[in-house]
Amino acid sequence: MRPVIPYVTAALLFGLGVYGVLRRRNAVLVLMSVELMLNAVNLILVTADTTARAVLPHSGQVFALFVIVLAAAEIGVGLAIVLQLYRLRATVAVDEVPLGEPADPPEVGAGREPATAGPEVGR
Repeated sequence: MRPVIPYVTAALLFGLGVYGVLRRRNAVLVLMSVELMLNAVNLILVTADTTARAVLPHSGQVFALFVIVLAAAEIGVGLAIVLQLYRLRATVAVDEVPLGEPADPPEVGAGREPATAGPEVGR
């Protein structure tokens, strides 16, 4: 088998994924682009496994399985973050995510009257 075709296909998939990560504003589409890049890596690993089987038997397939497990975990965590972002901001636009320091929390007891020792009796 000539490994040129899968390598070129993987390079195109990876390039398309990088373009999607850099240009998309929607967080769900960014996650899909990351998955596209991981699938390109899987294609490279399996192709390398078939071309160099004498050196390390089935190592590319094992690494591809690890990448699939990593992708499943990444999607689980990524979608949880996107859902929380949507609940807080009502949008999944990546440009509107604040990346700086959070606002200062209100001080304890701010806006309250000072506490007294008890009811004043006899005055």
